[in-house]
Amino acid sequence: MKRRRTVRESATIEPPPGYYTAGGDPPDSAQRTLILDWIVSRRIAGGWRVESRSGSQVVLVRGHPVNHVLHAFLTVFSCCVWGVVWAVVAMVNRVERQALTVDAQGRVVTVSAP
Repeated sequence: MKRRRTVRESATIEPPPGYYTAGGDPPDSAQRTLILDWIVSRRIAGGWRVESRSGSQVVLVRGHPVNHVLHAFLTVFSCCVWGVVWAVVAMVNRVERQALTVDAQGRVVTVSAP
């Protein structure tokens, strides 16, 4: 049986060497955009998707919302039997959001959003 290759999220989200200037100067806006692009590409590989993006900030989302209208129709047509499945899906399914920002020093700040 073949082993399945899984994508692991990295422990650190700092960009690789070479994204910062050699003199230790703070990165300019183009370098901050490159840092953010690198972080976003790592997160997309881990299963996140981009919800919105501005110059130095991005909001990432993982998970999908529950389609309550569809489940309500299925519950009515199945004489409330589907309600058990609907309740389990509504409790288990979660949507996670994270806002990533690159500050003036080139550090990535992660804030969990509701």
